Amino acid sequence: MSFFERLMSETRAGRAALAGVPQIRDGLRGQISLGTYVAYLSQAYHHVKHTVPLMQAAKAGLDPAHARFARALDEYIAEETGHEEWVLNDIGHCGSDAEAVRHGAPSPATRAMTDYVYDYIARVNPMGFFGMVMVLEGTSVQLATHGASAVAASLGLGPQCFSYLSSHGALDQEHLVFFQRLMDEVDDPADQAAIIVAAQGVFTRFAEMFRTIPHDAPAVQHVA
Repeated sequence: MSFFERLMSETRAGRAALAGVPQIRDGLRGQISLGTYVAYLSQAYHHVKHTVPLMQAAKAGLDPAHARFARALDEYIAEETGHEEWVLNDIGHCGSDAEAVRHGAPSPATRAMTDYVYDYIARVNPMGFFGMVMVLEGTSVQLATHGASAVAASLGLGPQCFSYLSSHGALDQEHLVFFQRLMDEVDDPADQAAIIVAAQGVFTRFAEMFRTIPHDAPAVQHVA
C-alpha cells in the first residue's frame, strides 16, 4: 500500500462524516437557500485567507531534508495567492456585503480549524499541513463538480456567483494528481503519521464548520 492509499484508508471515517453533514449533503443536491450559500462563502473566506500564511508557516518550519516538499509549497503558494478575493467577489455577486464579510469575524468553528493547523505546524510537525491540503482539495472538487451547478440551477444564480468553486473544481483536480504523487514521496514514518493525524483533525473541524452554517429551507430567490 502506498502512503497515499494509506492516507485515504485511515481518513475514510472522516470523509464519511463530512459527507453526511446536512449542509453539504443538501448543497450537493442544490437544496439550500441563498442565505446558506452566502453563509458558506463567508466562512470559506475566513479559512481561505489563511491558506497562503499556513503554507508559508509550514515551509518555514521544514528542515533542509524536506526541500522537495518546500518546493511543492512554493508551487501551491503561487497558485493559491489571492483566492480569498474570488470568494468575496462571489459574495458581492450574490447581492451580499462582501466588505462586511472581509472585516467580520469567522465562526468559532472556522477559527478552531485554522488555529488547529497553525498550532500543529508550530508544535508538532509542519508536514502535517499536507493533511489539511488533502481535506480541502478533495472537498472543493466535490463541491465544485456537483454542488455549484445544482445550487445555480436551484437558485437561478449566474456563473459570476461561483468563480471560487468553479475554478477550484478544475484546479484542484489537477492538484489532487500532484498531491497523490507528492504523498507517495513521503517516506518518513513520523511525517506520515503527522499528515494522517492532521487530516483526521481537519476533517473533524471542517465538518463542524459546515454544521454551524445556518441551514435554511430552500427559498425561491433569484439574482440577476
